[in-house]
Amino acid sequence: MVFSSMGDGREPRLRRGKLAVAGMVCILALAGVARAQGADVNAEIEALAKAWAHVNYEIPDKRAEGREAARLAAQAAALADRNPNRAEPLVLEAMLLLSEADTKRDMRGLKLAVKAKGLLDQAEMIDPDPFHDGSLYALIGNLYAQVPGFPIAYGDKKKARRYLGKALAITPTGLDANVFLGDLLIAEDKPAEAIPVLQRALNAPPRPGWAVADKGRKREAAESLAKARQALAAGKGR
Repeated sequence: MVFSSMGDGREPRLRRGKLAVAGMVCILALAGVARAQGADVNAEIEALAKAWAHVNYEIPDKRAEGREAARLAAQAAALADRNPNRAEPLVLEAMLLLSEADTKRDMRGLKLAVKAKGLLDQAEMIDPDPFHDGSLYALIGNLYAQVPGFPIAYGDKKKARRYLGKALAITPTGLDANVFLGDLLIAEDKPAEAIPVLQRALNAPPRPGWAVADKGRKREAAESLAKARQALAAGKGR
């Protein structure tokens, strides 16, 4: 998801983008935690994580995607209410809200993104690294990179870099964090810096059981890499 000003006094417009997909690394970790611990709450987390992946990758109709994401987000919220000491349900609820936000073309999407950020802040206070791989940092960093800054919303490129740096310090080969950082560098007219970052994303190790998701993310990495190379060849940025 990318928010942009209409430039004519109207509210920001929502362009379809990568915001909802930002949570893939978190969702993968959620499923792994569920399998490892085996409690009922973790089984619910894993089921919702799998449902999120279906919504985000397999429902072609955007209205249907938005409705299903909203329904699942309500389930995740109920799970979070029942488990106030767990960060994972809050992350999952945030990701489902972002999937819903990606189907909107108006301020409703921005409001959902703001709500999702609040949930992620709560999760960070409970446990800043609940999945032991830096994935929550990567997600927050991408949100800071994607949404508008003050006074419209909370976007902040410096904070985006800081959070993505934290994520990569924990997992340097992380697929999503490297793609997010590469996209941020392209947005900052730094294609030469973006190229090795995106190449690292393309070389990220596969995540067992998530071949479809990995394929989609690496396709996006390849598209961003091509964009960076074109910009560099055209003499744009550095």
